[in-house]
Amino acid sequence: MQEISKIKTARMEAGLSQAEMSRQFKIPVRTLQDWEAGKRKTPEWAEILIVEKLEKITKNSST
Repeated sequence: MQEISKIKTARMEAGLSQAEMSRQFKIPVRTLQDWEAGKRKTPEWAEILIVEKLEKITKNSST
């Protein structure tokens, strides 16, 4: 069984749809879909930066 991607988990916790995240981060929706489905490997540096940004969104929305 495949684990859920860190990006998907962080995106969902931030309350963003793939379309909303695509607009905010300027990442094509297809790329997000492929990363989240494990069809493409997210570059490690990109995953770290994206997850950090999503965690800030989550923290700001809960305050």
